[in-house]
Amino acid sequence: MNTTSASAAEPAAAAPGRIVLLTTSHRVAPGLLSWPAWQALRTADRVLCADAAHPQLPYLREAGITVSEASPTAEELVAACAGGRTAVVVATGEGEPALTDGLARLAGSGRVSMPELELLPASYDLPGARLLDLVQVMDRIRVECPWSAQRTHRGLAKYAIEEAYELVEAIEDGDRDELREELGDVLLQVVFHARIAEDDPEEPFSVDDVAGGIVAKLIHRHPHVFGEETAATPEEVKEHWLRTKAEEKQRTSVTEGVPLHQPGLALAAKLASRVRTAGLDVPLPRGEGIGYELLALAARAEAEGVDPEAALRAAARAYRDAIKQKETA
Repeated sequence: MNTTSASAAEPAAAAPGRIVLLTTSHRVAPGLLSWPAWQALRTADRVLCADAAHPQLPYLREAGITVSEASPTAEELVAACAGGRTAVVVATGEGEPALTDGLARLAGSGRVSMPELELLPASYDLPGARLLDLVQVMDRIRVECPWSAQRTHRGLAKYAIEEAYELVEAIEDGDRDELREELGDVLLQVVFHARIAEDDPEEPFSVDDVAGGIVAKLIHRHPHVFGEETAATPEEVKEHWLRTKAEEKQRTSVTEGVPLHQPGLALAAKLASRVRTAGLDVPLPRGEGIGYELLALAARAEAEGVDPEAALRAAARAYRDAIKQKETA
């Protein structure tokens, strides 16, 4: 008997090996994995995946990786790593909680020589990745929900206004939790309208077209960020913005683009702002009645850098509080 070779083989057989739990993001295109992930996959003795429909599997097999469609128990996986072998588990969307719980129990028992355990993220979510989830959820709702399937731009218009007001209220109240929720509701309106637009038979567009348009606009209107111009003050930034906007719109009047259906004080202040920015000398119209008085107040507020709508809302809230105090007195 060759005792030398036997004694050399015993430590190798006793080596506990290595288990790699490979996680991927469904928000990143399948096959786009990190270099450490590819290294682990190529050098592993076994690669396993419990989900036969896992989106990564076709790309792994195309790269020459042999993947076994199996869902081993913790004990089976530990045994598979005996002798210093490495097993890579391509995690499903749930993250293999049963397997990880089983491995934790084995490790805690103290009766098993555990392999080295490694969690290896193979792909990462970039900032904004959850927006992809919102687009997918909205697409399914549009198709499968009877109410959502029948909505139109015109029918949803009132909700956009309501959600915008609720967002403003959350901002003015300083409620951070409410602010986060209301921003989500406003974002929903954008994604919902974009999804409806995809179904237009004549002029369809998608949320990607919406995002692409605003990205192009922001880049063009910030030449001091994305171009060669410079801006050291907010005033210079505003000057760049107004100049590039004027070049884009080619408007013949400063009143173009001012929505006439916005609240009256906001409308008056916006018109006054356009006049002041353009350097026009346009006296306020004279007339009798509260409307002309409010117009003058809104113009004065705008000149003083005050949002008349916000100022009136603050005063109205104070009035509401006084009413409630009187009622409980």
